[in-house]
Amino acid sequence: MQMPPDKETYDQTVWLIVWQIPYGHVFTYGQIAAMIPAPEGVELPSYERIAPRWVGYAMNRAMSSGLNVPQKPGDPHIPWQRVINSRGGISLAEGSYPATQQRVLLEGEGVSFNAQNLVDFNQYGWDGPDDDWLTEHGFFKPHSMKKQPPDDHPSQLSLF
Repeated sequence: MQMPPDKETYDQTVWLIVWQIPYGHVFTYGQIAAMIPAPEGVELPSYERIAPRWVGYAMNRAMSSGLNVPQKPGDPHIPWQRVINSRGGISLAEGSYPATQQRVLLEGEGVSFNAQNLVDFNQYGWDGPDDDWLTEHGFFKPHSMKKQPPDDHPSQLSLF
């Protein structure tokens, strides 16, 4: 299955979530996909596999439709630049204008990249909207991309 059964509704759902990502933070395609219930008629295993790609398609359609930049001051726009891949990188073709634009926009929000051109999720990752917002919109809580700090008090003693 290449596209969601109702592409326009799926796009609007993705964009609603993207509008929630705070300035100076990032969220992944997979985190967005995990928040959205499988559309009717789509089996969960198939959906879990293809949904991040569907989110990417929705973001691409936002960029190509002109919804990625305000047309006049105060216009809502989709902050597409805040959506990155699960490695912490930009998924657009390296060196392309859109990839450069995404990086410039993120850096303009204070997001920095390391030497491997990746974002530190512990510093810039967003863990998603609050529980009330999720419940109101019928979404699931996304998984966090932040790495847990090492346990200072392991439950089992180490011999080394």
